[in-house]
Amino acid sequence: MFADSAEIYIRSGKGGDGHVSFRRELYVAAGGPDGGDGGRGGDLIFEVDTGLNTLNDFRHIRKYCAGDGEPGGKRRCHGADGADLVIKVPEGTVVREKESGKVIVDMSHGCMREVILKGGRGGKGNMNFATPTMQVPKYAQPGQPGRELNVILELKTIADVGLVGFPNVGKSTFLSRVSNAKPKIANYHFTTLQPMLGVVDLEGTAGFVIADIPGLIEGASEGVGLGHEFLRHIERTKLFIHMVDAASTEGRDPIQDINVINGELEKYSAELAKRPQIIAANKTDVFYGTEEETVITLLKEEFEPKNIPVFPISAVSGKGVKELLYYVRKQLDELNEEPTVFEREFVIDDIQQAEEPFTVIYDENTKMYVVEGPRIERMLGYTNLDSEKGFQFFQKFLHTNGIVEQLERLGIEEGDTVRMYDLQFDYYK
Repeated sequence: MFADSAEIYIRSGKGGDGHVSFRRELYVAAGGPDGGDGGRGGDLIFEVDTGLNTLNDFRHIRKYCAGDGEPGGKRRCHGADGADLVIKVPEGTVVREKESGKVIVDMSHGCMREVILKGGRGGKGNMNFATPTMQVPKYAQPGQPGRELNVILELKTIADVGLVGFPNVGKSTFLSRVSNAKPKIANYHFTTLQPMLGVVDLEGTAGFVIADIPGLIEGASEGVGLGHEFLRHIERTKLFIHMVDAASTEGRDPIQDINVINGELEKYSAELAKRPQIIAANKTDVFYGTEEETVITLLKEEFEPKNIPVFPISAVSGKGVKELLYYVRKQLDELNEEPTVFEREFVIDDIQQAEEPFTVIYDENTKMYVVEGPRIERMLGYTNLDSEKGFQFFQKFLHTNGIVEQLERLGIEEGDTVRMYDLQFDYYK
């Protein structure tokens, strides 16, 4: 089964926590803090693998997590960094955020490797927080959490020319004749179940890439059959070769067939419907007498006034094929458009830096609640607690940073004393 879309969960690694420890050696009476830093969490990376052409692997594995950083250790030991996780995808894969549907990255046209989620930063050990006023810090910084996302992968074929038309009109035969592609060919509807890419080499000029898009049917734009899965592959193409069974070997009207497919393109994307088209009126080798002239004349009268040229061809015998290909090359040269790349719409915000640590404990010896940490020390240094505004700021700081919540969790009651370094406060709600 060919898969060209998949939904997966991705997560970068968590940063390792900083460590709290103190130097304890013989003949060292009061060693200082020596807790090491935590390791960095692993990144979540997407990388193009040119050997892949489907998203089948993602049907079986749907959860991808990078490695977590290890916590710091004693004696200033740094925790090991988490392993990066590289996810291989085929070229042309568009990664979207699931909830919004916005594009995170388009893995095509030079974008071969992209860090989607950066790993969390490792937390600092307590050796980093020693100050002249706090020489024995009993806290360390936690590691940053990893980032996580649910994403949708969509494979959108990269080709200059899209080959469209109803099933069984000869697209696979045409592709096998004009390119290096080797599609399976048989007289069945939906013989082609996945897009086939082929490189067309032309003597005396540049070649181009052509994609045989599986046969479309009426209702494809609403998802009938495999409509949505097939239509997404023509979003990058610059022009279409619209192949039609001119001989009506299955009893269908070629003009009606063209109008039906164009209607599906219009419903799926108005922008797609505006792209240049060239009609390849195929199977002219089975006409008798003046039938070919009559049918081709009707097609030209219907579509050439709309600036859609008609080329009678036979994919089996090769009649008219070379003329069609050189005309396509000429049209591509005149278009000279930049490749279709889906621009980034979803920006993954930088992870908010892990807050500097603090501790809230109850000291049984002094019967006080003790709040310490570099953030607390710095706040007290720049806040004028003697002013009304300064004291209001101080109270707001205690609430918004969860310090009051932790004190209440420890069972503080009105009238109890809280010590912050050399300052003491009585607690009142």
